[in-house]
Amino acid sequence: MSHPTTTLGQDTTPDQGIALDARGIRFAGGPQLVLCASLFYFRLPREQWRARLAQVRASGYTCVDVYLPWNFHETAPGRWSFEGRRDVAAFLDLAQEEGLYVIARPGPYICSEWDGGALPAWLGLDPQLKVRQHEPRFLDRVTAWFDQALPLLAERQYPANGPVIMVQLENELDFFDCEDRTGYLTALRDQAVRHGITVPLIACSGQGDLEGATGDVPGVVPACNFYPDDDSPHIEPEVRRYAELLAERDLPLLITETNRRHRTLRRLLASGASLIAPYLQSSGWNFGYTPSAGNWGRPGNLMSHGYDFGGYVSSTGTERPEYAEAQLLARVIDTLGPRLALATPTVPHTPFTTDFPTSSSPSALRLDGGGLLLAVPHLGTRTGMATGTGTGAGTGTAVVNGEPVAVAADSCPLMLVDVPLGPWGHEGTLTLASADLVAAGEGVLVFSCEVPVTVVVGDTRVEIPAPVAGAPGRATAEGLTLVALTPADAIRLRATDHDGTVHIEAPAPVRPAPAPVEVRRARRRVDTTVPERAAGRHELPPTLESLGVYRGRGTYRTTTDLTGVDELLLVGAADIVDLSVAGRTRPTIAGFGATRRIDVREGTGSVEVEAVVEIWGHANFDDARLPALRLGALRGLGTLWTVRETTDVSALWSVHGHWAGRPAPLRELGGWSSTRVGVPVTYTREIRSDTAAALHLKGVVEPVRVTVADAERHTDHETYTVHAEDPWVPLTAGTHRISVTLPHHPSGGGLRAELLALDPVTDWTCSAQDDDLLTAFATEAAPGQEVLLPLTLAPGEEAWLDVDLPPSHDGLLLRPDGTQIRVTGWAGGECVGRVWVGDRPDFSGGDANVLWIPPGWSRLTLLVRGAAGPKAAELRVLWLESADS
Repeated sequence: MSHPTTTLGQDTTPDQGIALDARGIRFAGGPQLVLCASLFYFRLPREQWRARLAQVRASGYTCVDVYLPWNFHETAPGRWSFEGRRDVAAFLDLAQEEGLYVIARPGPYICSEWDGGALPAWLGLDPQLKVRQHEPRFLDRVTAWFDQALPLLAERQYPANGPVIMVQLENELDFFDCEDRTGYLTALRDQAVRHGITVPLIACSGQGDLEGATGDVPGVVPACNFYPDDDSPHIEPEVRRYAELLAERDLPLLITETNRRHRTLRRLLASGASLIAPYLQSSGWNFGYTPSAGNWGRPGNLMSHGYDFGGYVSSTGTERPEYAEAQLLARVIDTLGPRLALATPTVPHTPFTTDFPTSSSPSALRLDGGGLLLAVPHLGTRTGMATGTGTGAGTGTAVVNGEPVAVAADSCPLMLVDVPLGPWGHEGTLTLASADLVAAGEGVLVFSCEVPVTVVVGDTRVEIPAPVAGAPGRATAEGLTLVALTPADAIRLRATDHDGTVHIEAPAPVRPAPAPVEVRRARRRVDTTVPERAAGRHELPPTLESLGVYRGRGTYRTTTDLTGVDELLLVGAADIVDLSVAGRTRPTIAGFGATRRIDVREGTGSVEVEAVVEIWGHANFDDARLPALRLGALRGLGTLWTVRETTDVSALWSVHGHWAGRPAPLRELGGWSSTRVGVPVTYTREIRSDTAAALHLKGVVEPVRVTVADAERHTDHETYTVHAEDPWVPLTAGTHRISVTLPHHPSGGGLRAELLALDPVTDWTCSAQDDDLLTAFATEAAPGQEVLLPLTLAPGEEAWLDVDLPPSHDGLLLRPDGTQIRVTGWAGGECVGRVWVGDRPDFSGGDANVLWIPPGWSRLTLLVRGAAGPKAAELRVLWLESADS
């Protein structure tokens, strides 16, 4: 048996560690099919770690995957923390105590909708450092991180000292433009080996590019992330293809991320997956300033304080219906044991037809020792019939002889075909079972289903009536007692007697959720002057990171002359900017680096300019459409310009492309007529500006390629891809030859172009408030006066409120109700999170309108900031809800 890690000199024989081959995962105790749930210590209070781990184990899952966020542990350059909620070693030890394996994912990049994908913000201060590249400066910083993290993992590897069964290097590198994948992954692999990692090293592909994820580096096992449409009929053939590709390398299919719905997970299992790890089955929270800015379809989407994509456990710990589905699937896996763990995927030789929507190419597994497991997904909403029409694999005997079997809607029963019954103490063959087998013993088979169950033992066919709660269906065949339980009873099955009597645990009582509590009283602090650290005078606005603010906010102040100026141009501002010009606060800017025009016609002469810039998350995904969404992009005010002149430059562009001849025709930008729709056309003209300038392309729909060359020296040129989200090109003073290339689109309406002559606004005074300073101010005792809500605030005005909390066993959800306010909460000496009420950017994740105060995190303090907008800034009321409501 070849093994992917033997090139590293690792001993991974089954009796000493983890072995991987095309048939699956072999542990010291034998082969296992692994169900794995994401559970992140950094998104939960430490006091809840054990309970959440135990909850995962009770679901039937045997493993958790956990990221280790680099910037959670290196809080500032060279300042490391592994205490309290950062004590990842204690978390791993608890996982072992709760009987769980661990797949550790130390990055260095993790994505996870986490601030910067866990890459420290200050890496971007070195312009020569290239993140996620085979580049010395970056790898030096990675070495410092791995020197901290990898020894913790090496000390806790399975089976000798802990639960860690695999270590993932990087994360979905195939999404990223890495110039030397082989060199980069080799460097990470070598560091892992140097630190004594002997369990398999894996690297996951986000879009099926195995080489792109691993660099085809020896000793790095490819894994796959699948996020299909749960209702797609085409999941199975895609997954089987990767199972076959990996089997050619004598490797199993490891699915390190996928959807959370168990109907889909069953389809993945039947298609050959040996590890199934639905992402974020157990949800959590983005505390403080840790959420990222991402793309998620529309640029500039922010992650909410709640981190929840509908997994089987909510952010507050509530078990959802999928939790029971997990327990049911786990019972099937446990019942079949090694026979399933060593199974191999196939296209079933038992074809079936259905009267309901199902897979376009169903999957089955050849079980070790004989027989077939056949997945029959019902993708509809009404109960239907599946009719078998063929013979079983390898036996040549009739399987169902056209007999119909019932299949519940929105289900995927794992049917057994031609399975020898010897391991369960019965001579004979289970020719067909149309429902999940959830328990088997000498003389007894127990199935779970909501509809009648068809069972064929040998040649004897019986139908077990559909069970009801507390009343199993029963039948006998060939000396076997056959029992059918409802899924709810099946997951509470505790024992089965030889006569078929089943012992079912009583359901837990359901506690009624208390009604929300309205809070209208708070203590408003008298002193609202938050200390700020002076950060010097600067010609142009510096980035917040260069001022030592990696999470938090900063203030920029200057005075500028607006005589004869109608508008300002703000370039590169991120994340959230409250800009005040001449005493008037403008609507909050959340453009993530996109260029913004600001009307200032009401201002004249020398005026004061102030900008408060808040970091709401560094990009976790490399999105080229907006400057601040590039991985590693820094935060701050950007550059503010006065617009001295605006000139329309839409005309007099020479046309190159299609049949345009010489001399080149002159047309308006985008105005060339051709029948060759979609073929690129290039428009060129010279543009001169005596000052710095910005070229604005109005009407951009599809991305446009723009090249800027020095028209006098005919040498240097820069190329830009201009998007609808940010249709601007910066220009220095001088004469430039501009070329705009766009696909010919006669119904697109054409483009307009204007040139803005600019002067920079200079001489800025800066101050900084990082998260440590803000937290210290928020958590110190301070005098206050009682106020009654509603509370109205002017744009830019802040109020610090201390709120009394009632006792709570499960924690509290705080839901601010109001308009045009941003609310940050602190409790238990830590920033809980932030909520934005009113006009705001898009949010993803969990409920973006609540703050969670964990049990025991007392003394709630809120910072409420008014934002300019179409409505007045007002905090009307605070609603407190039980976390289990």
